[in-house]
Amino acid sequence: MARPQISGFFSPLVGSLAVAVALGGCGGDGDDGSGDPDAAANVDAEIPSDYTRLIGREWTLPPGAADTYRCVRVTVPTETYITNIMAQAPLGTHHTVLSISDSRTSGPDGVYDCTVSELGMVMLYASGVGTSPLDFPDGVGVRVPAGTQIHLNLHLYNASDAPLSGESAILVRSQATPTPTLAEMVFAGTFLVSIPANSTEHTISGGCTANADYSLFAVWPHMHQLATHQKVEHTRSGSTTVLHDHPFSFAEQNYYRMEPQPFAVQSGDQIRVTCTYDNPTGSTVTFGDSSNQEMCFSGLYRYPAQGGNIFSCSTGGGFF
Repeated sequence: MARPQISGFFSPLVGSLAVAVALGGCGGDGDDGSGDPDAAANVDAEIPSDYTRLIGREWTLPPGAADTYRCVRVTVPTETYITNIMAQAPLGTHHTVLSISDSRTSGPDGVYDCTVSELGMVMLYASGVGTSPLDFPDGVGVRVPAGTQIHLNLHLYNASDAPLSGESAILVRSQATPTPTLAEMVFAGTFLVSIPANSTEHTISGGCTANADYSLFAVWPHMHQLATHQKVEHTRSGSTTVLHDHPFSFAEQNYYRMEPQPFAVQSGDQIRVTCTYDNPTGSTVTFGDSSNQEMCFSGLYRYPAQGGNIFSCSTGGGFF
C-alpha cells in the first residue's frame, strides 16, 4: 500500500458505519453504494466481549479513492447511557465522528453517501487513526435519550492500487439506568490555520473563555501529517497550568485522561490549544479536511454536559 490513511479529520471521528445496532435497532443490508454489498469482511469476532456495537456500516472503496465520506443514521430505541467507547476502524478508516442528528443530518435511518460537512452540532465521540478506547470516570456517562437519531460520518481513504473493503463501527459499554453525571465532548482550537511554505516549528493557537464551570477528564489532540506537537493550557487570573504537552503522531491519535483526577475549570478561565507544524513543502498549507491541509483541535470531554455546540471552544468558525 503506497500511502495508507493519510488524509484529514472532518469527513467523524473518530474514528468514523453497516447499520447494526446492538441496542435493538436496525439490521443493515450491506449496500454501501459501492456496487459490492458482500465485499466487507465480517468483523463481529473482533468486538470485545463486554462491548456492543452502537452504530456501524460496511463500505468498499475503489483503488486510489481519496477523501471519501460515508454516513449512517440510526434511531436509538431505548434510553442509553454510554460509559466506555471505542472505534472499530479497519484499514481505510481515517476517522469517525459520532453526533446527535439535527437539521443538517436528519433523514431516514440507514446508510448513505455524504460530505465532510454533514455533522450534527452536538458531538458524542470522535476518533482518528490508532485512537485508543476511552473509559469515562466512575459515575459519568453520555446520555442518548430514547428515540434519538444518532449520526456517524466516516472519512475513508484508499491509497492503494486495489479495492479496499471493511466494516467500521462505534462500540460501547452502556447501561439503561442513568449515570449520576452526564458528559459531553466539544472541540477547542482554531479554524485559522496558515502554515508558511518551507517552515519548521510553526505554531498556531486558538481556544475560548469558559462560560460555565466544568470538570475536564480527557483531551483528544487532532491534527494532520505536518503536525509535530500539541499543547493544551488552562489560565486563571494570570496563572497558567499545562494540561497536555506531547509530541503528536498522526498514526496514534489517542485520548489522554486527566490524572489522577479531572481538572476543574471555572467560568471565566481560558483554554488555549497550541499546535506545532513542520511544512517542508513549497506551498502555504491552510485549514481543511484533505491530506494536503491541516487542522488544530483538541477534543475536550467534560462534565456536567452543557449542551455545547461542537465548536463552542474554537476560534474562527465558519467552515461547516
